[in-house]
Amino acid sequence: MAFVSSKEMLKKAYEGGYAVGGFSINNMEMIQGVIAAGKKTNSPMILQVSQGARKYADLTYLQNMASAITHLKNIASAIAGDCGLPIALHLDHGDSFEVCKECVDCGFTSVMIDGSHLPLEENIALTKRVADYAHDNGVAVEGELNGREHAQFTCPEEVGEFVFKTNVDSLAIAIGNCHGAFKPGEAHGLFKADEHPSLRFDILSDIEKLLPGTPLVLHGVSSVPQQLVSTIEMYGGSLQGAQGVPEEMLRKAASMSAVCKINMDSDLRLAYTAAIRKYLTEHPSHFDPRQYLAFARSAVEEMVEHKIVKILGSNNKATED
Repeated sequence: MAFVSSKEMLKKAYEGGYAVGGFSINNMEMIQGVIAAGKKTNSPMILQVSQGARKYADLTYLQNMASAITHLKNIASAIAGDCGLPIALHLDHGDSFEVCKECVDCGFTSVMIDGSHLPLEENIALTKRVADYAHDNGVAVEGELNGREHAQFTCPEEVGEFVFKTNVDSLAIAIGNCHGAFKPGEAHGLFKADEHPSLRFDILSDIEKLLPGTPLVLHGVSSVPQQLVSTIEMYGGSLQGAQGVPEEMLRKAASMSAVCKINMDSDLRLAYTAAIRKYLTEHPSHFDPRQYLAFARSAVEEMVEHKIVKILGSNNKATED
């Protein structure tokens, strides 16, 4: 099965009052765990390749692993009479036209160009250049727009001009989510214990009114489940009391607003790491990676299933008309 564009996927999420997960993938086990959870919950999904993943695993490896696993899953589905999942392959935080073009050319069905660090006009120019090229090749585009002075808040006054001039298919916004220099726990990308992450739904509401029909995207909203933090620290890790965005806020955003895509990265890595630390401590004689990585894969599957059902509300949406 070929990957699908995220454009129609997010349009359905907008109309249906739910969000699709943008799940970051770094290796085979994470891809397997994410897709297994999607199959189990009958959910559409977006597999994301970040800058860190590109450096670690190479675009070609990740693209072909995801494609191969998806294809094998759909062979099994066809035998069972299931039509399979809609899955998009997405570039997360592309930092240049060249990177986005490379991903479009090698088969990605969605790309994000992040010009949020640039002045507004430069961000518009870069994003439009990417959107023009991607759209000519049938690929959806996500842009990002942050505030002029403080990156944690997008300026509602600028969103209409940005979307109109760039023609992006979706827009990543900042409403208090953990972005860039505002990210307190820079070593881990997480909030610290003495901070209280909160989302500005008033800003979100203002943006929605100015962009009717435009799917919005949230980055930097890891929930940081405290049981995983405790497990990692119990088995030798140190996260210094990391905190995250409360799940009830994310559920509200997914079900009651134009937020149609929510990125999931740190929570998957926390689940993966907690599982491995626990397994190796409890099985000191084991040295076969297949043993502890299988355990980690199951932890990722469990986490993704939880996110789909309890946060995103995208379960049983994959095969809807």
